[in-house]
Amino acid sequence: MDYGLIYIIIGFALGGVLKGATGAGAPIIAVPVIALFYDVPLAVAIFIVPNFLANIWQIKSHYADRLPGSFVAKFAGAGTLGAAFGTMMLVSLSGETLKLVVAIAMLLYIGFRLLRPDWALSYRIGSMLSLPVGGLAGLMQGATGISAPISITFLNAMKLERGQFIFTISVFFITMLAVQIPILYHYGVLTFERLLMSCGSAAVLLAFMPVGTLLARRFSRQTFDRVILGVL
Repeated sequence: MDYGLIYIIIGFALGGVLKGATGAGAPIIAVPVIALFYDVPLAVAIFIVPNFLANIWQIKSHYADRLPGSFVAKFAGAGTLGAAFGTMMLVSLSGETLKLVVAIAMLLYIGFRLLRPDWALSYRIGSMLSLPVGGLAGLMQGATGISAPISITFLNAMKLERGQFIFTISVFFITMLAVQIPILYHYGVLTFERLLMSCGSAAVLLAFMPVGTLLARRFSRQTFDRVILGVL
């Protein structure tokens, strides 16, 4: 029996719950699981279809909650540029190096959230930082499939409303896919077999997203933050 496959399914199920509840975070759970049993390039490739469908769904659901001004465009645009360079790093670095980067990213995320849970940024300062932070987050997303240590921490620090956060992070992920997909295909990371695996993973993720949405109405954001840190 392929126990790795079972853990991947569980990872995507938990990721779907988390995505439905908070608008982000599915890769935080699923990518390390896939990387543990297989490798980081496979994890990034498998997330293509789930990422696309889940974020299109959430952009449509929370379009009315979009932020005014150019913040989202700058943040997502910089993320797209960063993702292009990050994806090229993905195909050039060794598997062990990529796993180490994923592990360090997770430790930094956990450490920062535990040490500075109330860290906050004003909207004005956040808008000024949107380009460099978006670019760095895109770089991590392209190279490891995980941008949470930067993107989620940054948006959480701005204290956005749940709908604003979900719309912003969803646009961020969708725009990065525009450059990730052709690069992954060009370098042979995104194959037909992996695309089929990605479709199956998307079905699991989407099936559990409504569970997260339902739970979000019953529990506070702080509760979900603690659950995320506990899982990690």
